[in-house]
Amino acid sequence: MNKKKIIVTLGAAMTIVIAILYTMSQLGGSGGPGMGPGPKGGKEGRAGKGNQEISAPRNANAEKAITQVEAQRGVEQTVLAPTDEQGEGRQPGERPHRDMSSQKSGQKPDQSQNQNGAKSAANNQTAGSSSADVAEVGVVEVYPTTYNAKVKGYGQASATHMLTLSAQVSGQITELSPRFETGALLNKGEVMAYVDNTDYRQALAAAEATYETAFVALEEERLQGLQAQDEWTRSGLTGEPESALVLRAPQLKSAQAALREAEQNVAAAKRDLAFANISAPFNALVVSRSIQPGSYVQVGTEVAGLYSADVAEISIPLSPSQWAQLPQAQVGEKPDWKVQLTDTTGEHQWLASIERIELHQDEDTRQRRAVAVVERPLSLASPLYFGTFLVAEIEGRDLDNVWKVPSSAISQKQEVWFVAPDTNLLNKFTPTVLFEYEGFAYITPMAGANQALIVARPLNNYLVNTLVKPVVEGNGNE
Repeated sequence: MNKKKIIVTLGAAMTIVIAILYTMSQLGGSGGPGMGPGPKGGKEGRAGKGNQEISAPRNANAEKAITQVEAQRGVEQTVLAPTDEQGEGRQPGERPHRDMSSQKSGQKPDQSQNQNGAKSAANNQTAGSSSADVAEVGVVEVYPTTYNAKVKGYGQASATHMLTLSAQVSGQITELSPRFETGALLNKGEVMAYVDNTDYRQALAAAEATYETAFVALEEERLQGLQAQDEWTRSGLTGEPESALVLRAPQLKSAQAALREAEQNVAAAKRDLAFANISAPFNALVVSRSIQPGSYVQVGTEVAGLYSADVAEISIPLSPSQWAQLPQAQVGEKPDWKVQLTDTTGEHQWLASIERIELHQDEDTRQRRAVAVVERPLSLASPLYFGTFLVAEIEGRDLDNVWKVPSSAISQKQEVWFVAPDTNLLNKFTPTVLFEYEGFAYITPMAGANQALIVARPLNNYLVNTLVKPVVEGNGNE
């Protein structure tokens, strides 16, 4: 290739020299006397004509020689100076490539080459980024198994009995028990306050005296009746007397009624006297106190607010789907369901049992309630205080053929995304969520699938058939 370039260059140079010499000889031969062969002679010749421009006659052979030289120079430039697009990567001896398609379309070769190069670069960039931009998604492997359902509900600890205790008799409060304070636990029958009982003791004494009088009157009337019967028999008369008064039967009934009334009066007097000592009707927690020493109370005056302290009840509303996850229970029977209660802080837990099931739905929520109980809640090592908000977890029945997925795998549209293992393409389906427990959701499997790669945290902008790279984060059944 270098030898060829040298030969072409020397040939072109010799041709140019010969053409120049030939042209100068022709111009020199045609000039007049006094005109030299160089530029100076030419200048003087033009001046000698009084500044009249003299045009030398052109020779046809010289023009032909110049044309050949220019053509040869163009060939040299084509051979020795290829464009960058054509020259780069060409092996020695390889002929330059001419893009005939651009010439056919009327486009300049350099423009066509530039456009083709841009398209090729864009395609290469797309191909390179298609593999680099494939998003990684975290997935969990799931497969069907059996789980013990856990039904979660919420409730509040409350007393079985909540009583506003009122005074049963009228009078002045003469004394309060030192234990009669809010927050105190009182035993059943323990006296909280004393009402002045002077009048009630007098009333009891009067009632008892009346009773004694009535009792004596009844005994006298009974003896008189026996005497009348004896006299009727000794009289020799046969049959029954025409009037019951003869045998004193009505008088005896009147005496008996008077005695019963006296008995009732004594009982009422004793009850009023007992009510003068205001006491707890059951094992109670004092929630409030409304009286003070020296207060005057009437019948119906509020004395204290009491909660029964033996049992704490937790009413747990459950939806129909939650009821479906619990074991069947016979109507009227106490179900054997274990319940674990946890307070809102998560620091305290209690075991409870279901005491009863309500057989009616709430009109507003359309839910039924299960009532759990805790025995002696205030006497436990960790007391369960009334009014505590609780999370109740009820042990349900066994569920077969269930997928366990993270709760985050369920989108806002209640959809679950998965990655096809053979194509790595995204897809989705809508499952039935059976229950949720401790950050996991238990769902029905996808139709016809035994196991799957479930996207742990799907995004809102996911599209079906998007190519992704799954990254296994764990086993959903762990």
